[in-house]
Amino acid sequence: MKTIAEPTTQTLAAPGAVIAYDIRRNDETTEPILFLIGSPMGAAGFGTLASHFPDRTIITYDPRGSERSELESPTTPPTPEDHADDLHLIIQEVGGEPVDLFASSGGAVNALALVAKHPEDVRTLVAHEPPLPSVLPDREAAQAAARAVHETYMRSGFGPGMAHFIAVVSHQGEFPDDFAQQPAPDPAMFGMPTEDDGSRTDPLLGLALVGSMPYELDMDALSKASTTIVMAAGNEEGTMANRSAQAIAERLGTTVVTFPGDHGGFFGGEYGQTGEPDAFAAKLHEVLTHA
Repeated sequence: MKTIAEPTTQTLAAPGAVIAYDIRRNDETTEPILFLIGSPMGAAGFGTLASHFPDRTIITYDPRGSERSELESPTTPPTPEDHADDLHLIIQEVGGEPVDLFASSGGAVNALALVAKHPEDVRTLVAHEPPLPSVLPDREAAQAAARAVHETYMRSGFGPGMAHFIAVVSHQGEFPDDFAQQPAPDPAMFGMPTEDDGSRTDPLLGLALVGSMPYELDMDALSKASTTIVMAAGNEEGTMANRSAQAIAERLGTTVVTFPGDHGGFFGGEYGQTGEPDAFAAKLHEVLTHA
């Protein structure tokens, strides 16, 4: 098996931010660049998945406000449109040709925003489990639940906020109307710190929830886009991210492609999590080949 190139890091000045991205080059390939993105998770989450595509030039990046990518105003939550503009700038910087884009979680929300604005940038988008309350029938309760997570974080700190986040993203089925008023779980149940260290800089709990959860998809633009859009989901049915993928596919008149594993099925030890990376990568190869 061919060994994938080591990443080289570049930076790009964008309005209100400096964006760090990595390129693993394959100068012999005739395949489109493969761009792998999450949000707020950065490039560090895609090492294992990238290693399964030695036949491609691979780009990964850190979304604004995460890891190495800096915000001029670190308390202003970036929106999916902001992230879409950053993705567009990176694609133009590396040559401007349409890329294949695998996007997971918040990255899938941002990728859908990119395709709505710049469909010429993306040949095939595989949008994996975008957590987007606005597309759900229980949207108001789901959005309230997301706001409650942010409020817990701002009030009590990282441990309580992350425990509350886990409770929301793992909830099965529609959210009851009173879900946001229910007490947050004890962070010790999840091995989270119970003491508040006073910081409020977490890119997920402090920025991403506020910036992305209210986002409304431009379904008209997506339905007319030249991009092939493949909605993807893991095998953990009933979660908000899984239901969102199903709802978007239905509105686009397509069906969801099921990928191995759960929301983090592509992880191969990153962040201490291991999914089913070999099977996941094989499925992504298959989808990109036949899209």
